[in-house]
Parts: sequence; structure tokens; C-alpha cells
Amino acid sequence: MRETKVASEPEALLQHFGDLGLPIVRVGLEAGPLSQWLREGLVDAGFDVVLLETRHVKAALVAMTVKTDRKDARGIAQLLRMGWYRPVHAKSADAQEVRALLVGRKLLQAKLLDVELSIRGILRGYGLKVGDVSRGRFEARIRDLTEGHDMLETVIGAMLQARAALWNEFTRLHRTMLTIARADRVCQRLMSALIYRSAVDDPTRFGKSSTVGAYFGLTPKKYQSGETDRDGGVSKVGDLWCEPRSLKRRTLC
Repeated sequence: MRETKVASEPEALLQHFGDLGLPIVRVGLEAGPLSQWLREGLVDAGFDVVLLETRHVKAALVAMTVKTDRKDARGIAQLLRMGWYRPVHAKSADAQEVRALLVGRKLLQAKLLDVELSIRGILRGYGLKVGDVSRGRFEARIRDLTEGHDMLETVIGAMLQARAALWNEFTRLHRTMLTIARADRVCQRLMSALIYRSAVDDPTRFGKSSTVGAYFGLTPKKYQSGETDRDGGVSKVGDLWCEPRSLKRRTLC
């Protein structure tokens, strides 16, 4: 009926839909970084919005030799019209907040480990071995090793300051995560509590318990074509924030 280019903002989309003068039955958005925010704005305005599973969209559009935003939009519109798509669960606001907390905490933890490993690597080049030391005694151990070496004191000192800042902010987010986990009844019954809880979000969306494993990729791969029928290993194609190995560890992530 019409093709238009508008900004990826709820207000711009709502104004465009209002100017169309046509009844909007359903709005389809490919799941992505902005899709959750756009969906909330459109749903609040009374529109029926579905998030399309990215793998389905990619598989449907892979035959296009020329990929443009316009062709992607046409393809998504055709998928929505034919109903050949799998809707993605839109997480609640609470689940999004917990996810943001977990993302920030994980990032700080990774950078903290990177700094510590880099310090160890730099000192190893000078024959200085840190050895097995607790996190609380790490800084004191490093300063003892670099004492008397001006350049190392300058370089490692700056890295230790960055490490201290990362550690303080990481522990602050970690305490917030523990507070949420301890106050949640579901988290109290699970060891991999908070990540699993925020990923499932609404358990009533699963028709039976066996489908929860499939959601996290705990299902075998399968390839069947003609006389060929092969079963593969665990697909691990699911929610990336709750990988199968994380569930097996049974630790509070």
C-alpha cells in the first residue's frame, strides 16, 4: 500500500500510522536492540505488535542477492502477511531491568579480569611472578613486586587504580543482584537463579515444561532431507544469556 522511511522512534511511527488513514491490523518488528522499546511505545498506543524471530527473518531473506533496508522491510511485511514467522516473547519491564543489571555486572567482571591478567602478563616479562594470591591481597602483592622500578610503578600503578574502580563498581552491582535474588521466591529455589528467572520471565507462556529446555537450546540438532536423516549434538540455539553450560554449573550467576 505504501513505503515510507521514518525514524526508529515510537513517536515518529505513531505519527506515520496516524497519517496513513488506514486501519493497522498488526505491526511486525524484527527482534533487535530497539525492538523492545519500539514495541512498548506502540502497544501503549493500542497497536497489536509482534516481534519476529531473527533466524526466521534471516532464513526468509537469505535468497536476496542485494540486501537493502527497503528490501528487508518488504520481506518482513510479506512474512507478516503470510504468517510465516515465529513471534518472540517480549520481556516485561522488570525482566529488562534485571537483564540490564546482569549485562553491566558481567561487563565489569570481564574488564576486571582483563586488567588483572594484563598486570600478570606485564610483570611476567620482567621475571616477576604474582603466583596464587587472593583478590584482597592482589594489589599489595603487585606493589611489592614493582617496588623500586619507576616505570613499572607508573604503569602498574595506573592499572591498579583502574582495577580498584572496576572492583568497587562490580561489587556494588553484585550486591544489588544478590538482593534481588534473595527477595525472589523462584530464585530461592534455583541455583542458577537470576539469569534463569529473567530469561523465563513469564512461565505461563510455555505450554509444557519440556519446551523450556528447547527455549534454552537444550535440544538435539537434526538434519533430514530425502534419505538422509542425521541427529546431531545439543543445538545450544536459544537464549544467549542462559547457555546450557551456565545451567549445568548450578551457581548463582
